[in-house]
Amino acid sequence: MSYLETTKDVYKNAALTPDVGLCCTTNPIWELPGLKIPKIMQEMNYGCGSTVHPRDLVNNPKILYVGVGGGMELLQFAYFSRQKNGVIGVDVVDEMLEASRKNFKEAETQNNWFKSDFIDLKKGDALHLPVEDNSIDVAAQNCLFNIFKTEELKKAISEMYRVLKPHGRLVMSDPTCEQPMSEELRNNDKLRALCLSGSLPIKEYVKMLTDAGFGTIEIRARKPYRILDPLHYNTEELIYIESIEVAAIKDPMPKDGPCVFTGKAAIYYGKEDYFDDKNGHVLLQNQPLAVCDKTANTLKNLERNDIFISESTWHYDGGGCC
Repeated sequence: MSYLETTKDVYKNAALTPDVGLCCTTNPIWELPGLKIPKIMQEMNYGCGSTVHPRDLVNNPKILYVGVGGGMELLQFAYFSRQKNGVIGVDVVDEMLEASRKNFKEAETQNNWFKSDFIDLKKGDALHLPVEDNSIDVAAQNCLFNIFKTEELKKAISEMYRVLKPHGRLVMSDPTCEQPMSEELRNNDKLRALCLSGSLPIKEYVKMLTDAGFGTIEIRARKPYRILDPLHYNTEELIYIESIEVAAIKDPMPKDGPCVFTGKAAIYYGKEDYFDDKNGHVLLQNQPLAVCDKTANTLKNLERNDIFISESTWHYDGGGCC
């Protein structure tokens, strides 16, 4: 049995019998004004963060969510796109699609604004999305891409890039790991299906996205997630896994490479009211400006003694240099 078949079995069982501990989200379950999330959806929240960010979801966007889980994030997305088939949910597991349909009927009883036909559920997988080119404003996946091995991951990312409109956003939450992991752990199909052994270092994860053509990357959150310890797993040292929330934007690729925001800021504290680097960046006196890593390095290389560059906070929430 391949690791993808193992994954299907894990989530088939999770659809038939909700498994609250399967994938522990690092976010609280938040409810917007007028939005009630049924308990069954909360129990089937098989993600490691959140992909629902209101600032991405303006003007009734067309939304794609891959790996539907119990439908919670689909319901949250529908809150911002209240139109027939405004949200597309794709899953390869029939039982998960059926569970979501049932959960949406329950959601209708608790939310008078919601209709099940706001969400178009489709059978399909991340490697062959049943969606037209350049048709989606916001695409999302939560704790899915880390399951894939390298070639499948490249294909899944390229599929998301294909379906997004220009300047569309791919919003993701996935586990990451900076420590080396043994091949035995990497090749453990069950651990990969459980969103553990497929975790990549952040730089490698980001490079996969920029190699696919995404010109802007935003690291929006980085949080503790899981531990693989020698007592329970075949590892000689404790392995620390984090979850990150990332947005990859289908902007044109800049000539000097992608803009990757990891939460750095530049602060000018010189004698003048502002500093203009003549390259599109104006730093006001003692006012922090969010900068991408590329701009941060350029400013550092000026070797000025009146510009401070902060370390990465791994939290970026819009605005700034680009």
